[in-house]
Amino acid sequence: MATSKDLPDVGGFIRDLRRNAKISLRQLAEQAGVSNPYLSQIERGLRKPSAEVLQQLASALRVSTPAMYLRAGLLDDKEGQGVLAAIAVDPELTMAQKQSLTQIYETFRRENARLAEATEAAATAETAAATAETAATAEKAATTETAATEPATAPEAPATVAAAATGPVTPEGTPTEAVLESVAVTEAGAAPAPTTTAPQDTTARRAARKAAGAAEEEQS
Repeated sequence: MATSKDLPDVGGFIRDLRRNAKISLRQLAEQAGVSNPYLSQIERGLRKPSAEVLQQLASALRVSTPAMYLRAGLLDDKEGQGVLAAIAVDPELTMAQKQSLTQIYETFRRENARLAEATEAAATAETAAATAETAATAEKAATTETAATEPATAPEAPATVAAAATGPVTPEGTPTEAVLESVAVTEAGAAPAPTTTAPQDTTARRAARKAAGAAEEEQS
């Protein structure tokens, strides 16, 4: 908060504004709605005006209320109020010029504030879009990685599978039983073709019957 050591006395500030505006003490008191002696005491620093009186004096002197509050130590020097106060107390400017400068300055500040808000909103939207894009990319990468790490489906076994030979095997991996069976077939030769049963008697059967008949005769 500003103090009387940091800023000119508010009474002197009001007196300078009144003299620059070429207004008498009595005229300013009437316009501000205060008594002439009371205003005189304010200008001499004997009385400290309230915020309401300062507002009335600012209106009568056609200066901004914040500038008046700043000079009285009721307002911090922020948000451009110091510039407004400097304009208000500049003795080389007329009242019309002070009002014009004040309006122009405040217009520029409002435009800059709107521009700053629009820039901030655009930056926020851009950040949100970038975050969403990053999340989508990460999700896609996670899905791809999961699919790559899943085991492949084992191929189905053929419908007909030959029974594997059991028992010991040769150094080449062939089952021993299969080797022995192959050797036995080779040594024995090809298996005889099956004979066809004929309805007539063969020579062997006739010999067998003959032998049987001879045996019966010997027994008799």
